[in-house]
Amino acid sequence: MPTEPSDVTPAYIAIDWGTTNRRLYILADDGTMLDTVRDDRGVLSMQPDSYPDEIAAIRTRFGKLPIVAAGMVGSTRGWREAAYVPAPADLAMLAGAATRIADQDVTIVPGISLLTATRADVMRGEEVQVLGAIAAGLAPADALFAQPGTHNKWVHTRDGRITDFATTMTGELFALVKGHGILAGMLDGPVADGPAFRDGLARGFGACDLTAALFGVRASVLLGRIAPEDAAAYASGLLIGSDIGAVPDMAGRTVHLLSSGLLADLYTIGIAARGGTVVALDSHAGFLAGLHAIREHLS
Repeated sequence: MPTEPSDVTPAYIAIDWGTTNRRLYILADDGTMLDTVRDDRGVLSMQPDSYPDEIAAIRTRFGKLPIVAAGMVGSTRGWREAAYVPAPADLAMLAGAATRIADQDVTIVPGISLLTATRADVMRGEEVQVLGAIAAGLAPADALFAQPGTHNKWVHTRDGRITDFATTMTGELFALVKGHGILAGMLDGPVADGPAFRDGLARGFGACDLTAALFGVRASVLLGRIAPEDAAAYASGLLIGSDIGAVPDMAGRTVHLLSSGLLADLYTIGIAARGGTVVALDSHAGFLAGLHAIREHLS
């Protein structure tokens, strides 16, 4: 028999509001998820002055509940900017720096920034998944996380705080070279595990000459080294291999992977090929646990 949730009364709405998509979760006071909806109403589809109407539409559908939102809705391209919290940061710090829109009963969670003498980086939304996974006991307080996607994140935590992270444009680069430039029309084949993908991984792991390696995809097809139908898998392996290869000391490390589907599978193969071990995590569970903990800090 399925276990009945401990609380079935809707208490608030959590929103993972991204660039192109968003996911709404209807939650009980104890964090039990009662309903969820995903749509394409990301920030790119919104105008700054259209958010109040959008919030009203959400409440017409789900009830007049408080809203806690994270992701790109708090960026300069979103509704109201929620300034970054500098790393190292934890859930309590995010809650303390949240932006409150009182007349709408909406709270926007800030992202995290990193600024060193040599690097600058930012994240919005991914930090909730990572810290939520730790809060939920899905990952240890000291861990390495990966979040494959258009922009992959490598995130280091210590004592339950995000201390360091790096964003890579791996997915975006693949989309760009597939649709534009000299490789356009050559990468329309399937992307899947196989000899071509693994050859690409091997080439990518040590690719300090990534731009030369990418042009080599075209040359390899023209000269018969790579079959045309394998070019996309090879190029994907090349880019993913370069991404994974940039992480030092991968051998023997555990990587907590907040992703699912084909891309997660391909990263798992690449990490294993470099001697790492993957622990697959539910990114939605991490987000819910993180948002719920932030809400409790807000109380």
